[in-house]
Amino acid sequence: MFMEFNNDTPIFMQIADQIEDAILAGLFPEETQIPSTTEISVNYKLNPATALKGMNLLVDQGIIYKKRGLGMFVAEGAAARLKEKRKSQYFDNYVKRSIDEAKRLKITQNELIEMIQRGYEE
Repeated sequence: MFMEFNNDTPIFMQIADQIEDAILAGLFPEETQIPSTTEISVNYKLNPATALKGMNLLVDQGIIYKKRGLGMFVAEGAAARLKEKRKSQYFDNYVKRSIDEAKRLKITQNELIEMIQRGYEE
């Protein structure tokens, strides 16, 4: 995991994002244990409460769960849920904005599709 401490994103959110990225990349398969709050806080010299706050975001979303006395584990179906969540965010943050800008520039739907296809070919 890589933390950008001078980034505007709160550290606890960076922790959650990094764990999500690792799950999506297959580094933490479903039903496997993830690093503990202690490990994260020691490795990155963070307050354990900050690490826990990031993990609790994922617990609340059903991405990870706690096994009492053992630690945190990746939930079944977590990768699929994360993929759908990220697709939705991608649409809202990029696609929708791109379409709005294309409309302002009078770019037709076909022209926009051609641009996207060209981007995939490059």
